[in-house]
Formats: sequence, C-alpha cells, structure tokens
Amino acid sequence: MQEANISIRLDKTLKERFCNLCGALGLSTTSAITLFIRASLRERKIPFEIAVDENQEWSDKAIENFESMRQSVANAGMQDLSLDEINKIIKEVRNEGRK
Repeated sequence: MQEANISIRLDKTLKERFCNLCGALGLSTTSAITLFIRASLRERKIPFEIAVDENQEWSDKAIENFESMRQSVANAGMQDLSLDEINKIIKEVRNEGRK
C-alpha cells in the first residue's frame, strides 16, 4: 500500500485534546483519522449527524446585541456592564426573540 500525507490546520488546544482522547482509546491520531475516513467511504457519508443547532440563531443574536451594547457603553465613556446587567439583557433579547 502506497501512503500519502494529509496536512490540516486546527486550534492547538483542540489538537491536544484530540491526541489525549486518542491515547485514552489506545489509538494514534493517525489511526483515529484513518478510521473516520474508512467509515466515511464505507457509509458514503459523514459517519455522524451534522445538524444546525436550532438555538444557535438565538445565541448569535444575543452575542450580536451584547457586542453592540458593549460598544455603545464604550463610546459613551461608561464602564463595562456588570454580570447581572449582562444576564438581564440576554434574558430580554431571548424573550423578544420568542415572541
């Protein structure tokens, strides 16, 4: 069997966590990735479900609103919001989105 290399870039922490998991499973990183590739080819699909998190849209909206408010506070020369204030705003945004 002739071998080939694949190079990927990923977050250092993600790589370390994956290597640790593989080690705990008694696999090398290469073996784990090879298993994924073989399963993908055998099943002719990604061997696990990939789905959109229905709550992600709400989370994205909350983050967007938070960042907007934080910028408004900074532009007004005010201090950052407290954790209680942040949680109150997030709750309000979530409630508005569910109406």
